[in-house]
Amino acid sequence: MKKNYDTGHRIIGLTGMYCAGKNYVARILEARGLPVLDVDKLGHQAIEMEKEAILQRFGSDILGKDGAVDRRALGAKVFGSPGELAALEELVHPAANRLTEKWIAGMPEGPCVINAALLHRSVVFKRLDCIIIVQAPVLTRFLRARQRDRLPILPLIRRFKSQREFMSQYISQNADIYRVNNLGYLGICSRFWRRALEHRIDDLLSREGVRR
Repeated sequence: MKKNYDTGHRIIGLTGMYCAGKNYVARILEARGLPVLDVDKLGHQAIEMEKEAILQRFGSDILGKDGAVDRRALGAKVFGSPGELAALEELVHPAANRLTEKWIAGMPEGPCVINAALLHRSVVFKRLDCIIIVQAPVLTRFLRARQRDRLPILPLIRRFKSQREFMSQYISQNADIYRVNNLGYLGICSRFWRRALEHRIDDLLSREGVRR
């Protein structure tokens, strides 16, 4: 793995399609001693930072009873609508990028991981040393999504369709790309799949010269 000379860090990108299980891989990387930034959670903070602008654009009906932005209500307005999604991203991504840069700057020198569903939109995308893309079969991802998000079938289908060009965003990136399969579901053969996944992670970290 090359060193990112802009920051003194080695930056690993972690991403995956909807419900592929990238957060599970993030926990494996954390268990190996790597600091991991969850940009999706950072996005929640960015939403609150840009709350007023978001309310002006999308309406006050996205507020929850606690006065915070109800992300599920906001998501219902933008998913499946490229124009609305782009408008939201224009508001949220600059703030999330500032928070990302601040987090990296605060890390001790060494490898760190940026975990993001929209990794290609991250401010550090062009500086990534390698990218881990988590994969799972469509049916597995659909079942996970139904269990986790409990959304009606049509909104789920729209989310899946919105990612049809997912891989094309990464194949031209000048960084090593590693695909890992997260195949377990509801405990079925979970021990076998977990061991296989952990072995794959250990192997790619070794290839990249990351000491654990």
